Amino acid sequence: MIRNRTATVLLAALLAALSCMFLTSAPAWSRVGAPAEPAEPTAPTVRSGHAARANHAAPAAPAASASLKEGADLTASGAQVFQGRAFDTCTAPPLSTMAAWRSSGYGAVGVYVGGRARACHQQQLTREWVRAVSDMGWRIIPVYVGSQSPCVTRESKRPFPIDIADPVSHGAEEARDAVMQARALGIVERSPVYLDMEAYAPRGPRCSEPVVSFTRGWSQELRRYGYFPGFYSSAASGITDIAEARRIGIRDLPEVVWYARWNARPALAAEPVLAAGHWTPNRRLHQYEGNVKETHGGRSMLIDRNVVDAPVAVVER
Repeated sequence: MIRNRTATVLLAALLAALSCMFLTSAPAWSRVGAPAEPAEPTAPTVRSGHAARANHAAPAAPAASASLKEGADLTASGAQVFQGRAFDTCTAPPLSTMAAWRSSGYGAVGVYVGGRARACHQQQLTREWVRAVSDMGWRIIPVYVGSQSPCVTRESKRPFPIDIADPVSHGAEEARDAVMQARALGIVERSPVYLDMEAYAPRGPRCSEPVVSFTRGWSQELRRYGYFPGFYSSAASGITDIAEARRIGIRDLPEVVWYARWNARPALAAEPVLAAGHWTPNRRLHQYEGNVKETHGGRSMLIDRNVVDAPVAVVER
């Protein structure tokens, strides 16, 4: 009786050790299931250090999400796809500058619609600005600068870390705020919103795992509200981690990727960290050069240059 019980205890210990070895063989974000389907949302929680948003009413969720099957046609789901050159700049330019730049060869503009890590003031950015720019023929790429990797390279972004205790819920919280900011500007459902995850040092799980988990929460929640989740980052950090997550079968990832690889020729199909069949068709943007001064129509701006084959904002009329 004693010998049998001892054998049982030893067997249980052996199984526990094997289980532990298996679980630690893969990144933590590869072991997390899909975020639970959230209840009807309340106003976003104000976390320590976050911009106060408690007075904003939470957006109402639409009847159907923007979830798509692999390789599905975005336009068939109501997206507006732009193919061509785009620029982004920190502050939304005056309407007179946007009019002067219609001869520039660019057809779309990246606009920073919100996020607690957004750097520039946006005196010009209103619902009226969005409509007027759209009426000029510009396509708008909405960008949200939310919380960042614990290992973010840029010092100015370090006060805005992802909540590593619950990164999935944190991502969902900021997605709800992004929906509110977009709707306030007249950017409606079937639009993308691109999460701006600035470059971070690739120092292992403590840098990468919070990013992937946060982005999964962001992506699922944006889909639930009828928006397409996009993701912007350096090809060497955030894009590499999201691509690896997809390669090993992680779900709830962004619908569209926007990768920064400077000093490279503009290319949408040749990014080495993205598998050839992933994020196609109409799901890629490449930022190929940054901090460049250009002048058109007598107006100068410091911009980043991009090539685009991806969804852009649907503007309310």
